[in-house]
Amino acid sequence: MIKEKESNIERVLQKKADWLRRRVLAMTVKAKAGHVAPSFSCAEILTAIYYGGYFRVRPKDPHWADRDIFILSKGQAAVALYAILADLGFFPLSELMTFTQKGSRLGGHTENTIPGVEAFTGSLGHGICIAAGVALAFKRDGKKSVCISLLGDGECHEGSVWEAVMFASQHRLNNLCAIIDHNGLSATDFLEDYLSVAPLKDKFEAFGWEVETVDGHSIGGILSVVRRFRERVSKKPLAVIAKTTKGKGVSFMENKPIWHYRIPVGRELEMARKELSCSCLKKRRI
Repeated sequence: MIKEKESNIERVLQKKADWLRRRVLAMTVKAKAGHVAPSFSCAEILTAIYYGGYFRVRPKDPHWADRDIFILSKGQAAVALYAILADLGFFPLSELMTFTQKGSRLGGHTENTIPGVEAFTGSLGHGICIAAGVALAFKRDGKKSVCISLLGDGECHEGSVWEAVMFASQHRLNNLCAIIDHNGLSATDFLEDYLSVAPLKDKFEAFGWEVETVDGHSIGGILSVVRRFRERVSKKPLAVIAKTTKGKGVSFMENKPIWHYRIPVGRELEMARKELSCSCLKKRRI
């Protein structure tokens, strides 16, 4: 009975992740700007965090003192986070289609002037540093809140990331979780072809972190990790290496470096819309 209930929850959340990809595509096509493939890469991760029932926020009270805090360190996926926040009620859904347009507050990278966004993360390598500071503040204030930060694997080239990792371990920030969107690509190339971050698991463990590896497109797998994160007794911060595919959901975008920046047009757009719609329909039949 429990497994059946969990399976139903996972199906519902997968539909939400499918919706998120379609919404991201609509927003970026309208704006002719944004990062489609990096947002598709983390769709299930963001969905599991915000809709899974373990992360505590109040859309009508975004500055609630006892909230959990999420920081999108890979700020180029801002368009996906905006869609989720609007869907939850932090701000009107109608505002999404103003993304990067003149007069809009929804910029290409996250800005903390937007309800639900905790930090400006336009410069990579800074979000995890902010997250470590937040987690330390929670500890010193005696709060039970947690902080989750989502990083890109290419972002792990930044020295500031490893400074934050050392800091978190030193202060035993077991209320801090860093999820690495490990799709093997940065803005222009495959990591293994110019600067590999492997072995990523061994590196985090050497810095004193507990590490879990998960399929980043498995709603159930991510939910399980987020749930255990709140329940565990370890004194170590948690790193989750989420193995993903950049551009997931649209075949011609998947694992193609050029789609970090590109927005589909013409025939490409028709194909992308069809694939995202067909994927959703297939899952409904299962």
